[in-house]
Formats: sequence, C-alpha cells, structure tokens
Amino acid sequence: MSSILAGPKGISAVQAPVGLGFILVYTLAYFGVWMALLTPPVVSLALRVNEIAPANKETALSWILGFGAIVAMFANPIAGQLSDRTSSRLGMRRPWLVGGMAIGTAGLYVIATGASVAWIATGWCIAQLGFNAVLAAIVAVLPDQVPDEQRGKVSGALGICLQVGIVAGVYLTQAVASTFAMFMLPCAIAGALIVLFVLVLDDKRIKKSDVSPFDLIGFFRNFWIDPRKAPDFAWAFVSRFMLFIGLATLLTYQVFYLLDQLHYKGEQIPAAMLTSTLITTATTVVGSFCSGWLSDRVGRRKVFVCASAFIYACGLAVIGVATDFQGFLWGIAIVGFGQGVYVAVDMALVTQVLPNKDADAAKDLGVFNLASALPQSVAPAIAPVFLAIGASGGLKNYTALFVAAAIFAALGALSVLPIRAVK
Repeated sequence: MSSILAGPKGISAVQAPVGLGFILVYTLAYFGVWMALLTPPVVSLALRVNEIAPANKETALSWILGFGAIVAMFANPIAGQLSDRTSSRLGMRRPWLVGGMAIGTAGLYVIATGASVAWIATGWCIAQLGFNAVLAAIVAVLPDQVPDEQRGKVSGALGICLQVGIVAGVYLTQAVASTFAMFMLPCAIAGALIVLFVLVLDDKRIKKSDVSPFDLIGFFRNFWIDPRKAPDFAWAFVSRFMLFIGLATLLTYQVFYLLDQLHYKGEQIPAAMLTSTLITTATTVVGSFCSGWLSDRVGRRKVFVCASAFIYACGLAVIGVATDFQGFLWGIAIVGFGQGVYVAVDMALVTQVLPNKDADAAKDLGVFNLASALPQSVAPAIAPVFLAIGASGGLKNYTALFVAAAIFAALGALSVLPIRAVK
C-alpha cells in the first residue's frame, strides 16, 4: 500500500539523458491516454447524445462536457499533488497510472451502456476523474526523467500524441459497428499501452520519512501559486487558457458544424471526421517534430509558442468563414500545423517555469492543467452567445463562434510575450 502524506522535503530531479526506447514507450502510453480521453468528445459522445436526445443535443452535450470539465479541473491537480506525496515500492507515478486507467475505463463503460443523458453525464465525470489522474502522473514523468536539453525533442514527440490519438480514435469509431465498441476499444488499447509503460518505467521513489505529516489545510493551500511570486508561470497559464478556449470550441462543435452548417447526415460524420482528423494529424506531426527539434537547437521557446498560437487563430478564422467541406479542411490543416508547433514547445516551456519542479512537479503541472481543463467548461458556456448572434429560424451562427475562438487564440499568443525566464 502507498502512503500519501502532505509534502516531500525535497526530491532531486533525474537529469540523466533518456534513450530512444524510453521515449518510444513513453510516447505510446501518452498517445493511448489521449485516444481514450478525446475520442468521446470529438466523435462518439456527440453521436451518443444525438441518439438519446436529438431535439436538444447541443444543450445536453454542453452540460455533459461542462460537468466533466469541472471534475477534470479538480481531479488533475489533486491527483498530481497526491502523486508527489506517494511513497510506495511501486514508485510515485505507477499507482496513479494504473488506478486512474481503471477508473477511466469504468466511466466509459457507464457511457457506453447508459440509456439517459444523466447516465452519460455520470459516466463522463467518472472517466474524467480517472484519466486526469493518469495525465497528472504521466506528464510529471517529463520533468522527473528528462533533462532540459532533451525536453524539446521529447515534448515534440509527446506533442503529436493528442492529435494522433484523435485520428486513431476516429478511425476506430468508423471501423466498428456498435456504440459500445466506439467507447471501449480505444480504452482497451490505451490500457495495454499504460501497462507496458508501467513495466519499463524506472519510477521515482520517496520514503515515508521524506514527507511531512498530513495537513489538510496545508494540502489545499499548497495549490495556490501566487502570480506575483511566479509571474512566468502565471503568464504561461493565461496563454494556455486562451488558446485552449479556441481548441475546446473546435473539438466540441465541429460535429454539430458539419451537421447543421454543412448539412451532413449522422451516418456521414465518422468518415468526414476521419478525413479532417487525418489532415490535422499530418500537419500536427510536421509542426510538432520540426518545432521541437528547432527549439532545442536554437535554445528558444517563446517565439515558437507565440507564432503557433497566431497560426492556430488563423485556422479557426478560416473555418469560421468556410462555406463548404473543402474550406473547412483548409482551416483544419492550418489549425493542425499551429497546434503541432504549440503543444511541442509549450510543454517544454512550462517545465522550465515551474515554481518548484524538484518537489512539486506533478502538483504544479496539475495546477497548470487547469488552463486546459477550464476551457472545456468555458467554451460550451459562452458558445451559445456567439451562436445566437444574428441567428434566426433555428439556424446557428458558426461564423461568429469560430471567429471569436480565433480571437481568444490570438490573445493566447500575446500572453507569452511577458515571460522572462525563458527565451
């Protein structure tokens, strides 16, 4: 059994270079988590909600994703801090990788078998709880194991996992016939990859004597990171938050965009999503690998993060004014390249501005992940305002929605400029 206490006295980060084998297995595990977590909101959740509540599918999906995002918002930093304080013969991260995967699988099972919006919402909250525990632990492996001079390359490899996970999940959904398989097959593959990673991970370990006695008030107080004392961390948080409003808007509403704006039928959605996701993945891979390698080479992060957010904003604007599927795909291609550049370099940048990466890496990264989780609630909450602009006769203003998302992404680019500790 692990012993979870209030705070380690200090842990030195492992800085030995990591090998290709470790990077490969780490990347596969990270890919698996994103495939299991993102396939539902990108495709299968919308289709499931459309089956159960077609008349108010937009509202139902917004509530489901909103509740799930709230769970994610708390689950990730709490699991991260508990992981930082877990003493176990298995290590600090392994128990959370395995346990979180089991809980996430249970949540997807509830969604796949539930017969009401309430059951789907419950299942999605459980899934978010489990998978965010996995993410908190697996992201912390980067500062745990990878030295600064390799983080651009490793972050570049990890950066493509989100998009490759989506395309793999979308492919699986159109390759299987049942709703149950749409949810559970990606999850089963993710579970196998996590087990493989757990078996090869030389996890960090702490002793019970290295942690202080449990203090509930201190535990929750430790989540607060004063922007005045860690301004670079705060600006990185704002940048991620703004860009991810744009990302969450696209991920949440692209299926409804195809249904309502381009008048696709439900049975056409998986194939259309596979096409768009393949294009996004190709451009994401190019952007991620090139920027990660080049960022390490020139020793700079900010210029890549700033430029990528502007590129992403341009892609969203193109989607907003598109009138056919080809225009949508052009916007998707631009978005994918910008996303690839961003996720590769941004992760490396963030690990360099953590307030206390030696002792609180998972907790601080968990707090930072709020910048990714909060937009999942904010975007669906504010989207109806933009969809309603000038709308009549039941039509939705998707142009206003995606142009607004582009503006948020551009603000995310500007928010990187005040960071001082990283070039």
